Amino acid sequence: MKLLFLGSGSAFTLGTDNYQSNMLLINEQGKKLLIDCGSDIRFSLHGAGYSHKDLTDIYISHLHADHVGGLEFVGFKTKFDPSCDRPNLYLSKDIAETLWDNTLSGGMRSIGGDETNLETFFKPKTIGRDSKFVWQGLEFNLAKTNHVNNGYYVMPSYGLFFEATGIKILITTDTRIAFETLGDFYQRADVIFHDCETSRFPSSVHAHYNDLVKLPEKLRNKMWLYGYQSGKLPNAQNDGFCGFIKKGQIFDTTKPCFMRSSVKIAV
Repeated sequence: MKLLFLGSGSAFTLGTDNYQSNMLLINEQGKKLLIDCGSDIRFSLHGAGYSHKDLTDIYISHLHADHVGGLEFVGFKTKFDPSCDRPNLYLSKDIAETLWDNTLSGGMRSIGGDETNLETFFKPKTIGRDSKFVWQGLEFNLAKTNHVNNGYYVMPSYGLFFEATGIKILITTDTRIAFETLGDFYQRADVIFHDCETSRFPSSVHAHYNDLVKLPEKLRNKMWLYGYQSGKLPNAQNDGFCGFIKKGQIFDTTKPCFMRSSVKIAV
């Protein structure tokens, strides 16, 4: 099983030096699960040698544009490409209820001579209270995060916890440090791919490096960082982390060096 970071930057990463933090999970048979589908997915896919034809299964963590802004592109491309079927779309029930009305319908509701809905373009696989789904024999548990809480409303947002080739993996997607919801997953995971803001002006909706560096050493030692801003980065390895993930970095669960030394960069 391979995990390819199509990008490792924040929502507002500029230029082609990095893209938004969307990922492709690729199994031994070449089947692919896209983890989030941000607004620059057409560029990051092309940069990694893929296209819309490779997107048969998509997981959505939450409704910010760097995670769903590319669904219009994928939906239209696969809809009008006769060689494609509708992609499976895995997402929590509370996200599915608002994705079409609040995010996609403005640009996708009407096509030549017809009114559309989410099912026109995708095969929604809504995830209920059992908080898990199965893809290609792997069980994915939704890990509820604490991303945006304005005091009135908590934005639904979910990371993923799963096991591949005997390695327990946590991908936080966007989150603050959230022991109240992620603590058990932090402890159980063999490797953690963690949201990490590096801005000089912390937003309060992401885990900032200055806070992550205060975590216990045993957690930092199994933590890779992504979702950061452009510019000079701290020396994460000196601070006990595995490091900052680079655009195109591939993690292969079949390799003994998966935990700390997966540094192959896709061309």
